[in-house]
Amino acid sequence: MKRLYFALVFISIAVFASAQELKKLNLEEVIAGGKNYRNFIPEYKNISFRGNTDELVLNESDSIYLMAGYQEKTLLFCITEINKLLQEKGLRETKNLWNIQWLNMELFWLNNGNSIVVFNSVLKTIDYHIHFPDEAKNIDFNPKAQAIVYNYKHNLYVARRNQEPVLVAKGSDKGIVVGQSVHRNEFGINKGVFWAPSGKFLAFYRMDETMVTDYPLVNINTRVAEVKNIKYPMAGMDSHWVSLGVYDLENDNVVFMSTGEPREKYLTNIAWSGDEKNILIAELNRGQDNMKLNVYDSRSGEWIKQLFQEKSDTWVEPENPPLFIPDGKNGFTNRFIWQSERDGFNHLYLYDLDKGLHKQLTKGSWVVTKVLGFDANNKHLFFESTKDGGALNRNLYQVALRNGKITRITSGDGMHATRLSSSGAKAIDVFSNVDTPREISVIDIKERSTEILHRAKNPFDGYEMGNIVMDTLYSADGKTELYSRMILPPNFDATKKYPVVVYVYGGPHAQLVKNSWLGGARMWQVYMAQQGYIAFTMDNRGTPYRGCEFEKVIHRQLGEAEVADQMEGVKYLKSLPYVDADRIGVHGWSYGGFMTINLMQKYPGVFKVGVSGGPVTDWKYYEIMYGERYMDTPDENKEGYMGSNLNERTNDIQGRLLLIHGAMDPVVVWQHSLYFLQQCVKNRKQVDYFVYPGHEHNVLGPDRVHLMQKVTNYFNDFL
Repeated sequence: MKRLYFALVFISIAVFASAQELKKLNLEEVIAGGKNYRNFIPEYKNISFRGNTDELVLNESDSIYLMAGYQEKTLLFCITEINKLLQEKGLRETKNLWNIQWLNMELFWLNNGNSIVVFNSVLKTIDYHIHFPDEAKNIDFNPKAQAIVYNYKHNLYVARRNQEPVLVAKGSDKGIVVGQSVHRNEFGINKGVFWAPSGKFLAFYRMDETMVTDYPLVNINTRVAEVKNIKYPMAGMDSHWVSLGVYDLENDNVVFMSTGEPREKYLTNIAWSGDEKNILIAELNRGQDNMKLNVYDSRSGEWIKQLFQEKSDTWVEPENPPLFIPDGKNGFTNRFIWQSERDGFNHLYLYDLDKGLHKQLTKGSWVVTKVLGFDANNKHLFFESTKDGGALNRNLYQVALRNGKITRITSGDGMHATRLSSSGAKAIDVFSNVDTPREISVIDIKERSTEILHRAKNPFDGYEMGNIVMDTLYSADGKTELYSRMILPPNFDATKKYPVVVYVYGGPHAQLVKNSWLGGARMWQVYMAQQGYIAFTMDNRGTPYRGCEFEKVIHRQLGEAEVADQMEGVKYLKSLPYVDADRIGVHGWSYGGFMTINLMQKYPGVFKVGVSGGPVTDWKYYEIMYGERYMDTPDENKEGYMGSNLNERTNDIQGRLLLIHGAMDPVVVWQHSLYFLQQCVKNRKQVDYFVYPGHEHNVLGPDRVHLMQKVTNYFNDFL
């Protein structure tokens, strides 16, 4: 195998400490939920902009500071003062100040658990508060309306300042969901309500799941176990119906958009036009290969027109709603930014609501990963992308709306995660790379100056750590670069032979290798290297941020290109003189669990040990939104479903395999691994199995330490 590029990045964790002084990590320190886990995350400072100003504020658990520079801060408020004001109003006290949000120079607000409370930081008073029930969920506050919307006992309510809550829409426990996320959180959907810019109107989802099959989960925490049914539409089966309503706060009435037939489609990327006369909906057919951006009259619900259409031979996946450009007068123009992969990479397009496409703003063999907003004159748009440094890096850029000129704002290779001030004059940059734990800076965009506000110390200082090797390999087609990361054991000796644990995910929307702290590695991999393993990970084709050709090669044949690419990583490992080719193990969860079993089946004897968590074993048991995007329906793609069916190939497994599943998993339902076990029994194939009662798709909280101890023990015992 020809190697295109090779780079060694050495992390010297304890340069001045002798070998005798270096400490070892334990699972309580490297696993989320562990007793000391937070001590090993690079320190973060919650620095933000003060409302609509360029001033910086620092939120700590018990204090709010005005921040002037590196360790230069002035106390604005402490939790004692805030709780005293809450007591005086008979309101519930707050436990910390992490969730403070600034509205403007004077006002900020917090959620104390049963009220949204707005404070005046100048007068040091409570301006107003809006109460909600303790059991309320999905609370969404709109400062302009001085109102909140929330779910309570399946229903949707709006509560305005000094007014009683109003019932907006009724739901039920029988399959009517209102004001909540729909389509199983695909297509960038993470909530179910959408305020108009003025706060006078509220759009909300209504989902009818009554036709969707009930899927049984079993609660064992009662004397007689109880069935807990969830709505779970499997690939090829009946899907839910979604509609979009608009509530008028002044007139207290609801109008639904006339989205029409067929009912089985996806209503995504909801946006209000600047004048609030229209609602824009990206409507995707069930086959997910045809998207229409439609415009509706927000008052009558009538369809007005189709702005444009996007089609694909694979899939179309809109994930970002239209972003309307402000007019500088506290309003919005009819022009908006649309993100699309229509040219093979996610880029920005400038549209006019009346005239259609104006121009493509960005182009090239790189992807826009995030849009932040505009400058004060609305002449420039800020975005993050892979433009410089490829998928391993992120940087902040601005593009001129007039001529498309792009200017890079951040400097230094690595991952830059940025926030923009409302004026667009400054940005807060949270940065890391392989050997930089975390730096937080403020950037003056006009002056092109950067001031560091916080440098996190190396949390592993004084601990025994191995070196990180970042490499670039070829894919199985011999054409495409793939990025890998290898963590070597401490005190590595190239004359010795080491076992390898390959950690894999390999599916859409997950990048594991990046130029961030520890190369993006999970701390468990750092721990395993400390135990004497080489910890290896590679992102195969099908993973994100590399463009459509790279990502969509998996269409209708999940587990083919991904596994072939992972084996190129294994070939690379076997070529290294210090790798013990007879002791290679593999571990992954969810899609990675599917990949783990798939690798062991298609390449028997290569992997001595595998641990598969929450695996998809047959895609016909997976849900519609995700499953049909990549595989179409079982009737449309019989060959693809058969080729990816792990249950049909249990006889091919060699080596030790442990399967783990959460008994209450609503994502990859328990049926997957249970049916796989049934086939193993039928074929006299011995595998190991462990279940986590009460846990869902992943094992979270303190029990996660138990999970990773189980995984670690399995490799220690058999690898």
